[in-house]
Formats: sequence, C-alpha cells, structure tokens
Amino acid sequence: MAGLESEDDQKSLAGETDVDPQTPVLRISQLDALELDSSLEQLVWTQFSHCFHNCRPGLLTPLEPELRALLHLLLWRFTLYSSSATVGQSLLSLRYHNILPSSPRYRPLSRRQKLGLALLTAGPRWLRERSRSLLLCLSSGGPVSEGDGGLFQQGLRNCLTFVSSIAQLTSLINFLVFLRKGRHPVLAERMVGARAVFSKPNVVRDVDYQYMNRELLWHGFAEFLIFLLPLINTRKLKATVSSFILGGDGADGEGATEEHGAWKECGLCGEWPTMPHTVGCQHVFCYYCIKSHSIADAYLTCPKCGAEAGQPAPVKMEVEMMV
Repeated sequence: MAGLESEDDQKSLAGETDVDPQTPVLRISQLDALELDSSLEQLVWTQFSHCFHNCRPGLLTPLEPELRALLHLLLWRFTLYSSSATVGQSLLSLRYHNILPSSPRYRPLSRRQKLGLALLTAGPRWLRERSRSLLLCLSSGGPVSEGDGGLFQQGLRNCLTFVSSIAQLTSLINFLVFLRKGRHPVLAERMVGARAVFSKPNVVRDVDYQYMNRELLWHGFAEFLIFLLPLINTRKLKATVSSFILGGDGADGEGATEEHGAWKECGLCGEWPTMPHTVGCQHVFCYYCIKSHSIADAYLTCPKCGAEAGQPAPVKMEVEMMV
C-alpha cells in the first residue's frame, strides 16, 4: 500500500512541478468551488430520486440520510480520491495541497487525508439528520425503567445539542478566520491539513464585467416586471388600446348596431348571461362574474368598452309576446 501511494504521489508531483503552493487563492474562488460541489450533489440526488418517481410515495424517505451519504461517498471516490480535487475545484483550476509536510513544493493529499475529508463532511450531516431516530433507538434499547429511560433520553438529547452547538460555533469561528486569512473555508480542511491551491501556474480568475453588468441589468429588470405586472389593469389597458385603434365614433356606431347582440352574452365569460346585471354601460354580465370581479378589483372597468364600472344592477328587459 505504501509503495502504491508513493507511486501515485510521484506521478502527481511529476505533473505539478510548476505549481507554486504559496500563490494565494481568491476567497471567492474557494467559496464558488463549495457552491458548485453542493449543486452537483443536489443534482445527483434529484436524478436519483426521479428513478423512483413512479414508485410508492415516500419510499426513499426512511433511508434518505443514508442514501445521501452514499451518493456523497460515490462522488468522493471518483473526484477527490482520484485527483485530489472536487468537481468545483476542477472547474476553477484548483486542487488540494497537503500542508502537513511543510514543503515549499506541491504535495497531493494522502489517502488518510482524503478519507478524513469524506468522513468529516458526510458524517456530521448524517448524524444531524439521524439524531432523533438514534435517540429513540438508544432510549428503547436497554431494560431500564420508564423514569430512568426518560432521564437517559433527555441526557442524550442535551449531549447531542451541546455537541451540535459546539460544532456550529467552531465552524463559525473557522469561517471568520477564513475571511481574515483566506485559507480553509471549511473546518474539515483545517483538521486534515488540506488547502486549496492553483492546479496550473499563473491562473487568473477571468471575470467578464460586461457579462456581469448585462446579467445584473436583466435581473433587475425582471424583478421590476414581477413587481409591476400585478399592478397593471390589463382589461382597462386592452379596452383603451381598442378604443384608440378603432376610434370612438366607430365604436359607438358598432355598439348601436349590435346593441341587441351585446345583451345575449356575458362580457366576461362569453356565455348566455345568468341573472344579467349591468354596470352602467350597454353590456351585460352574469351576476356571479361581475360580482366576483368587482370584489377582486375595486376599480373595475368594462372589458368591452372600457367604461368605469359602477355598482352591479339587474337588467330590466321588456318581453313582447307575439300572438
């Protein structure tokens, strides 16, 4: 095993002789690599869960923490274990450097360091998701009385809560140190002695500011439209444009000739008006149609002619009997 590990290290060193581990890596590049890795894991989990889309609902829920941990280890085997770099780091021309030998030259991670990174990344996540079920199993496993079992379960819960709080506090302190010094954004990297360095010499983060400005402009414009569209009265706008294009006189003449046809259909649903009501213009509407729209829109206008809608009033019609 030692011989194989030394051969792998020599091959990695042979291909990385020009890399300077002392060149600082941008903080944003390291954070981007972590975000890319997280997005890849979520994408793999989504594709995996789609394989069971037609199965019984909730089939994967009891084993979801274990399955996520296995998928993480699977990605680790074919990325970090093979090349000392995650997928996000490979996209940004980064890789891990072993800082334990304190050598000025690049040193790849050992197998113990790679395994430690995998366990320290997937282990706490799995333990956090399984803490409740573990407490239930431990509390019901031994022949203890009900009172002792409750105290034992409460003690375990307090212990896990304390350990989780300590872990979150140390992660926060580590991140603050990372913002100060620019190394080890994750606590696991600091614990195993791994640091992100450039995989190629003279690598510069290429940022196209024109592209960034265009994306920011379109993003702001899209947010503005999302905020503005619900405030636009589309019916009134459509009626105004129609009256502007067709003209007022033409609309009045057409309305005079089709006055009887307008009374045969609802101006909102287009069907024969049920309990016909009017809002002050020559068009009629179903009672439920005009009532629901007037409640939803206090400044309702007629969708046909654009006139301001008043209070719905029942239509009085004279019926002539033909003998």
